[in-house]
Amino acid sequence: MSTAPRVAVFDYESGNVHSAVKALVAAGADAVLTRDRTEALEADGLVVPGVGAFQAVRDALYAHGGDEIIDRRLAGGRPVLGICVGMQVLFAHGVERGHDSAGLGEWPGAVTELNAPVLPHMGWNTVDPGADSVLFKGIENERFYFVHSYAAQSWELDVIPPFPQPVLTWSTYGDPFLAAVENGPLSATQFHPEKSGEAGIQLLRNWVDSLRS
Repeated sequence: MSTAPRVAVFDYESGNVHSAVKALVAAGADAVLTRDRTEALEADGLVVPGVGAFQAVRDALYAHGGDEIIDRRLAGGRPVLGICVGMQVLFAHGVERGHDSAGLGEWPGAVTELNAPVLPHMGWNTVDPGADSVLFKGIENERFYFVHSYAAQSWELDVIPPFPQPVLTWSTYGDPFLAAVENGPLSATQFHPEKSGEAGIQLLRNWVDSLRS
């Protein structure tokens, strides 16, 4: 019997961390909530949750060394999964209420307010997964739970062969926005898989299973 992959949920005082741990355990991971640098670096997978304002989440990550941990993991090809604002801060910057804040810069581009008559975008929505998605395998037609007013609404990273092209998953609320990205060891979802019922658990299971390879 294979050992369950060890997944560290980074506890930097932002995000619905306990429900994320519970969902990862249901998905087959040996999940632990931690802010220990060594544990976060050495786990098979790292999950970076995030709830609240872009700048506050970014500042909390910096305060707990999360930016360095993410950088070092990705430099070594070690998987990272961002969730909600944990996805947003991976971009170069975010614009909220007219204030432009620098992000972690793992991806170029900006997170901006959704162009929709009612905000926040709260509730269940469909997604359009990119071809060959690992995260959405078997759940391409399911709905996922969103709670957000901001998102990345364009993709600006130019990947040159032989490096594999990122898998982009889109959703629409007013205008299209990125619901998920799979880019080598770095993946992220704008929605909350831990709040998305069995479909969310299956998405996490797909990610956890990818850590075994």
